[in-house]
Amino acid sequence: QVHVVESGGGLVQPGGSLRLSCAASGSISSVNDMGWYRQAPGKQSELVARITGGGSTNYADSVKGRFTIARGNSKNMVYLQMNSLKPSDTAVYYCTLYTYGSPRYWGQGTQVTVSS
Repeated sequence: QVHVVESGGGLVQPGGSLRLSCAASGSISSVNDMGWYRQAPGKQSELVARITGGGSTNYADSVKGRFTIARGNSKNMVYLQMNSLKPSDTAVYYCTLYTYGSPRYWGQGTQVTVSS
């Protein structure tokens, strides 16, 4: 059994910053790829950022240069630092743990709202 828990969402003004945290625990035998997806109202879910077990990263074009994904000190813990936030970043953000190259275990989601 694997549990994924996110935290750190909230309300922020345009141009502000937030940091999301995610911790995966349970029957995990290695350092897995992890990622952040988001889903805005009426839109499909999209990949925001992903980090491999080796530390390589990739980002959605819409967040490049503003968001940074990084691993924590503990195995299978990641952070998403979000800077220069825009109203279009408003969404529920989900953390996921990959297995065999695909997102498999998901957190419950955390709401990020960017509004003045």
